Amino acid sequence: MFRGYLHDKERYEATFADGWYLTGDLARRDADGWYWFVGRADDVIKSAGHLIGPFEVESALMEHPSVVEAGVIGRPDPVAGNIVKAFVSLRPGIEPSPELERELLAFSRRRLGPAVAPREIAFDQNLPKTRSGKVMRRLLRARELGLPTGDLSTLEGST
Repeated sequence: MFRGYLHDKERYEATFADGWYLTGDLARRDADGWYWFVGRADDVIKSAGHLIGPFEVESALMEHPSVVEAGVIGRPDPVAGNIVKAFVSLRPGIEPSPELERELLAFSRRRLGPAVAPREIAFDQNLPKTRSGKVMRRLLRARELGLPTGDLSTLEGST
């Protein structure tokens, strides 16, 4: 366990409740009593009253045979708060097209349901990644919102 956040004692203290360390992970419990990981509290998409974990949407999209990689963000929407937008990289030899976009939207709706599935898909063969190879959602958000990528501290969420 770490001893604290540098120069931020209040943030460290806020991570504890009744002696329990709060990880910042969110989970849901289904009707059968099973727990399911939703995502990080600082990276969950809030859309029309639903909490959507980007990882769940990315995983579903990557089940499609044309998709090799996906990154999912919440794009601000005046009605829903945010809508789910997916950026996908396609397998070699697969070309982006409006037909493939419609196919991916339908595929994800069948897998996830209409409330969780992306409403928009953008094709991007060069998704930004960390050194360990994880897609950097914060950079996708910055690009989408037209924000400078030098100081990302203003973005909600950090992954």
